[in-house]
Amino acid sequence: MNRCIHRSFWRSCVALLVAAPLGLMHVNVLAQSNASNEMAQPAVRAFPAKALRAALVVTQPPEILIDGKPERLSPGARIRGANNMMVMSGALVGQQYLVHFVREPMGLVHEVWILTEAEARIAHTLATPRAY
Repeated sequence: MNRCIHRSFWRSCVALLVAAPLGLMHVNVLAQSNASNEMAQPAVRAFPAKALRAALVVTQPPEILIDGKPERLSPGARIRGANNMMVMSGALVGQQYLVHFVREPMGLVHEVWILTEAEARIAHTLATPRAY
């Protein structure tokens, strides 16, 4: 029974040890380029056609005010900040934000997007039409 390890095995091990870091560097470069593409988001996000615009104040989650009228967040409601990342409703208590929002079929507020300055400048359907 031959228990010696052949030279070809050692050569393939050395080749693998040399090639592995090069492959990982390539993967790292790809990950960085994808991350930089994600960070360069467009100035204006695409909102659903049924989204309405309003002033939102979170009073005591899930209780909110939409244009001064009491409303409620749905269970599992999603609030996205100006950077498009999820925000917990408790972090917004007592502050007023200009938002786009969508209701669920039962009428509760289900999705909320806090607007950036660029998004706020674009005309949109108001939740409560204002009399001028």
